[in-house]
Amino acid sequence: MQAEKKAVDGELLPDANGKDPNPGGQPEGSKWQRPRLSRKSLMRCCLVKWIIASTTQQGPETSGSDFELSMVRHQPEGLDQLQAQTQFTRKELQSLYRGFKNECPSGLVDEETFKTIYSQFFPQGDATTYAHFLFNAFDIDRNGSIRFEDFVLGLSVLLRGSVTEKLRWAFNLYDINKDGYITKEEMLAIMTSIYDMMGRYTSPSIRDDSPFDHVEKFFQKMDRNRDGVVTIDEFIETCQKDENIMASMQLFENVI
Repeated sequence: MQAEKKAVDGELLPDANGKDPNPGGQPEGSKWQRPRLSRKSLMRCCLVKWIIASTTQQGPETSGSDFELSMVRHQPEGLDQLQAQTQFTRKELQSLYRGFKNECPSGLVDEETFKTIYSQFFPQGDATTYAHFLFNAFDIDRNGSIRFEDFVLGLSVLLRGSVTEKLRWAFNLYDINKDGYITKEEMLAIMTSIYDMMGRYTSPSIRDDSPFDHVEKFFQKMDRNRDGVVTIDEFIETCQKDENIMASMQLFENVI
């Protein structure tokens, strides 16, 4: 699996200087460019692979041009509406929903499901904390469950959204308490959870202080007015102007 290979090789995160060892497989010194999303890169997404695998196990596609709705706790919005709100095609939405419904017959996904998914794709580490943070980023209503609409809207931004849309989503992930600011403690918690998910037996090995170094260097660049917190404007402006940070943000696609 591509996600497993990334984790085992230790290529998931930048080094302590905020630089990715080889962002996107580009030659040293080359300018960062927004990658074109292919079907192959789409399938790197753990959540998409989880859904597609479930669809495959379910068997041949069922007939019908719209969602097949059963007796579920939550029935999603119409296919046409979701297609208009996302960057997914009608066929992709149908496939995603079939897998989603197969895994979550109630029409809702809970946090334990996220933890199970990431423990499968990153068995060499502890993905529990990262899955918790990621679940909260998808759980827009903060009610402990994710609807199919929230699920595909989030995936659409992460996989096919504009640079600004992706950065806004990343900011929301880092902003753990959702107060509109990122503190060092919040960023350190997210970074540590990613390092823990990668595992302690990566090559090259990761020092215990690497997440702290990473956060310190990020904050030096992002906290423009030195007030101890990063606003969404500071976050987006700094990321868009710094090629090294943008390369790091690109790596989100490998841990979603």
